[in-house]
Amino acid sequence: MGENDYFVLRGSVVLADGILEEGMVVIRGDRIAYVGSPLSRFTNPWRELAVSGYIWPGLIDLHVHGAGGADVMDATPKSLSTISRTLARHGVTGFLATTVTMPKSRLEQVFNNVAEATPSLEGARVLGIHLEGPWICPNHRGAQNPEYIVDPDPEEAMWALKNSRGMLRVVTMAPERPKGMETVRLLASKGVIVSIGHSGATYEQALSAMDAGATQVTHCFNGMTGLHHRSPGIAGAVMTEDRLYAELIADGFHVHPAVVKLLAKLKGDDKLILISDGIRAVGMPDGEYELGGLPVFAREGKVVLADGSLAGSRLTLDQAVRNMVRFAGIPLWKAVRMASLVPARRLGLDGDLGSLETGKRADLVVTDESCHVRQVWIRGKRVYDRDTAGD
Repeated sequence: MGENDYFVLRGSVVLADGILEEGMVVIRGDRIAYVGSPLSRFTNPWRELAVSGYIWPGLIDLHVHGAGGADVMDATPKSLSTISRTLARHGVTGFLATTVTMPKSRLEQVFNNVAEATPSLEGARVLGIHLEGPWICPNHRGAQNPEYIVDPDPEEAMWALKNSRGMLRVVTMAPERPKGMETVRLLASKGVIVSIGHSGATYEQALSAMDAGATQVTHCFNGMTGLHHRSPGIAGAVMTEDRLYAELIADGFHVHPAVVKLLAKLKGDDKLILISDGIRAVGMPDGEYELGGLPVFAREGKVVLADGSLAGSRLTLDQAVRNMVRFAGIPLWKAVRMASLVPARRLGLDGDLGSLETGKRADLVVTDESCHVRQVWIRGKRVYDRDTAGD
């Protein structure tokens, strides 16, 4: 590729440690060729986009079930494509296709579909699979279907590793269940991130799970033992143990904004991961939808079961970033980091993704001054432009 084959974005560049108010990002091919103050050698009005807003690194969602009327559990190329394109509209350039508790036969269909459909996706790229359930605690199941919950087992873990075709990255499970600690050890030894979630573990059991290899907590405060001054639970463990990363649904419904602020203070910008936990109702009108074979109802900005309990979310990751700034009072760059560099590091992909740096992949987001997505670039290609999308 020649010296002149490049594209320039100019605006406020959101870096991993601050904001460069008048900056430049140069894309050459599928890579970032330069990030920094404007250079005259790249000045060319034919190749330049001046931004009255911000340039973010592409966002990475480690926990998302669906969007745009589609769900990962549909196990069809069309549904995965719909999710990919819908997430891209909200600044997500990479995600983990996240399952729910279902029979092994359905999970195998999902594994196969993800492996086969991923290479042809035109929007956000699938970076792996997040297996949420079926090895969870029935009493903390949330919106997971109780009919298909089973206890963890090392043999079942080997089944998942074998059938996920090398794409298993995260497993959410309840380590306190029978054979739970053995299963944690096996998965961790195979390089899988074990995340404590939908669990009734005590504080002491959570520490034991960490010693066995668990390093993360799924949607912190939701689907787990809460914080009590004589019984700290999983919430107490994640707030006091630096070894644990915390997923957070920052929609204002799942966790009160004051508790969001508390968690941000305790975990900082290196151990807190913003997730959406979005389901097929994301980007869709109010009404009845389906999650893991259960009816769910989208209304008043959230998704609930028939009994009113929360069932996934309608949150998008760009909104989570905006909410984080508002709820926790943190700088924009820190909130963006929680949805880009931190999840990239979790997946071991931060050498290529997660921040705007020379040599990294050209996955980036252009926003307006209010941080709403205008354009999304994936691998140096513009995959979404609000001005031409009819919205």
